[in-house]
This record gives sequence, structure tokens and C-alpha cells, in this order.
Amino acid sequence: MPRNVCVTAVDGQTGFLIAELLLTHPFSRKVDSVVGLTLNPSSPKVKELESLGAKIVEHVPGRERPLVKTLKDTGCDAICMVPPAHADKMEISTELVSATKKAGIPNVCLISSVGCDYADPARQPRLREFIDLESMVLAAKGDASTSTGHSPCVIRAGFYAENILLYAPQAQKEGVLPIPIGKNHKFAPVALGDVAQVAAHVMSGHGSHGFDDKHRGQMMVVTGPMLCAGEELATAASNALGVKMEFEDISQAEAKKVLRSQSDIDQSEQEYLLEYYSLVREGKTNYISTTAFHDVTNGHPTQPVDFFKMYEDEFRPAKRAKKNHH
Repeated sequence: MPRNVCVTAVDGQTGFLIAELLLTHPFSRKVDSVVGLTLNPSSPKVKELESLGAKIVEHVPGRERPLVKTLKDTGCDAICMVPPAHADKMEISTELVSATKKAGIPNVCLISSVGCDYADPARQPRLREFIDLESMVLAAKGDASTSTGHSPCVIRAGFYAENILLYAPQAQKEGVLPIPIGKNHKFAPVALGDVAQVAAHVMSGHGSHGFDDKHRGQMMVVTGPMLCAGEELATAASNALGVKMEFEDISQAEAKKVLRSQSDIDQSEQEYLLEYYSLVREGKTNYISTTAFHDVTNGHPTQPVDFFKMYEDEFRPAKRAKKNHH
């Protein structure tokens, strides 16, 4: 059976990485074509995917009928739904789920979020949205009017370790990681590349019903391999960089300020991050889940120390002027 994959939100980090993996060896051998759906066709990431052989299609939200036609025209039989980092994430994603159903795409993999099941709709509404999205995707299975949902998979991606890069300026200037997670509770950040690996395996897996039977119908929870409190994160950074890094527990209000002043991430993403931190403070992230990663990739997820090594240029403090060498 041919496999024509559509990946949504390819102008964002997650969608881009998944599409890039599918276009490169060894995954490209198992995939016949890759279509990237994007809200921003002029993004450099999109251009890069095009040069690797992806077909790029602009996704104009707000009109479902043209979207159904667009999806049908791509000829894709598998879609990887990545909710976009966008103020209207929920509306865009809801429309996409509905259009996918009407286009009758049988294989659907949704990238959801770890912690959404513990989120309180009043305190963590952005996180809770993912539960609603999962429900919509999974409900299609019992809907006789469509072939969508015949072969679903949900990947609940952990808190991306890459989010810690937002604090790189403080790490470089002051040797601190200022994160509002409290002193006692832990979380298990996951490298974005690890989540993309799992998704690429799912999207390129073949079985008699669509996706590989090992993946089909699975709810995969993918966190990093190590539970870290703030101090342990700082220790991992210190070990990787060979310089002393310290953790600073800051307030939610301060965290908001930091995010606003030094990152160009969308308001909804800032809200999502702050909600996730509040989940950590409530003790609802004190677990790891690496079984799916092992089963799907036969490998081991990235350890925090190795993550900091990968990004050492961003974190390593600038050399201070040497005073004692006159």
C-alpha cells in the first residue's frame, strides 16, 4: 500500500521536524509523498521542506469546505495533526479534525500534550483543550459515515526541553535558569527530536489496517527519561556545560514578564507554558513515561545532560573578563 502523508503546521518546530524526518533516510523509503500544510507559506522552514521534496499547501483557516477539497486533492491517506502555535489553535484544529473526517483520511495521528488529563479546565484551560481535541479525533472511530479514525494514534508529547532555551539569556548572563516550577515537584522534559522520532515511526509504519498494528489505536505518552526538579535541571546544565548553573524559582508573574520580554512566541503558547508550570507546582507531573518511546523506536530518549550539550552554545555563559591575570 502506498503511503502519502500530510503533516500540518509545518511552519512550526514540531511539524517541521516530523516532515523533515519523513523526507529523509530511513523514513523516506517507507513513505511515497509528503505534503506540508502551512499557515505561513513564506516561512524559511517551509522553503527548506520544499527543497527536500515536500509539496507545500497553504492552509487558510476559517473555511471548512475548501479545506476538505484541499485535503482530498493532496491524495494523502495519513495525516499528522500538529495543533499550530496560534491564538486560534483550538478553532483551527477543530476545523482540521472535521475536514479530515469529511475528506475520509483513514490514518490520523494527533500530537497532543502530556498533562492535559490532569489539567483543571478553570486553571489550565489551554492544556485542557488537548483533551477536547483527542476526544474529537477518537470519536471518529465510531462514526459510520467516514473512514477516518479507522486507524488513529495519539501522541501526548511531554514538555519540550527546547522551551528551556527561552531562558538562555539568563543562563548566559547570570548563570541561572529562572523557571516558575516551585522547589519540590518534578517534571520530565522531552527533547522535541524524540517526539518527532516517534511520530515519524508512526506515520511511516504499515499494517493491514493502515498504520502498523503496533501503533494503531495507541495512546502514547512520551516524556523525557528523567524526573527533574529545578535544581536537578541546573545540575544537568552545569555538568553538560562545565560551568556552574543555578536554578531560580520565580513567581508566575515574573515568568510572564520573562516570556514576554525575550521570546517571540505566540501569546497562546506563553499561556500554555505558564499553565504547564502551574501543573508542575501542583505536583501533577511527577512521572515519566518512556515505554512508548522504547517500543516504537527501540532507542532511549535524550537525557537532560545530553540535551544541554546539544544546545551548549545557547546556554554557556559568556566568558567573564579575567580580572586576576594582570
